[in-house]
Amino acid sequence: MIFSLIYQGIVIILLLSFSFGPSFFALINTGIKYGYKTGSLLAFGIILSDFVLCMMICSFVYLGAENVLESNKAQEFSAILGGVILIVFGAFYFKRHVTKSEESIDIGQSLPGPKLMVVKGFLLNFFNPTVWLLWLANVTAISKTLDYSIIKMIIFFSILLGAVLLIELSKVYLAGKIKKYLTDKLMTAVNYITGSILIVVGVYLIYSHFFAK
Repeated sequence: MIFSLIYQGIVIILLLSFSFGPSFFALINTGIKYGYKTGSLLAFGIILSDFVLCMMICSFVYLGAENVLESNKAQEFSAILGGVILIVFGAFYFKRHVTKSEESIDIGQSLPGPKLMVVKGFLLNFFNPTVWLLWLANVTAISKTLDYSIIKMIIFFSILLGAVLLIELSKVYLAGKIKKYLTDKLMTAVNYITGSILIVVGVYLIYSHFFAK
């Protein structure tokens, strides 16, 4: 059982850390634009939402009510709401980009607030239906191995999320390091690419769960 848990844990960590979804691109963009401290707050918000989602789904699985999360209405609601949130956040990336010279002069005013970054990371991740399905699959697979013990599941996934947080912080650190090699035009392009990805994913979620029926 131990080797099975280790293997499954590694797979889950890789899936959570290197799934190229909206949160991934937003995290890299924030690390490049604002540096490690601000990027780490966004990463904390993402992991916090993962923890909340994980605990919710663990409770549903423990109570034998995971079919509620799999219902069409639940998926439609999360997809449409998540799509709207992604589009709104994506639109903000198309604002005028702050250049390096401006950042060095007015860095205090250009940095977003700590609470805002945590909330942003939380919302970006929490309302992504793909993340819900990923956690539902992860918890369902692990719960059987752990004999459906809620305590064991909480301990197991808490350790995993701690490892994922370290990887997320490493990505932010590396993103901040490459900033000095980027020109203002390239940094603006990174902003536009990130915004476009968020908007496209948001539109797709809304279309696929509401209009494509």
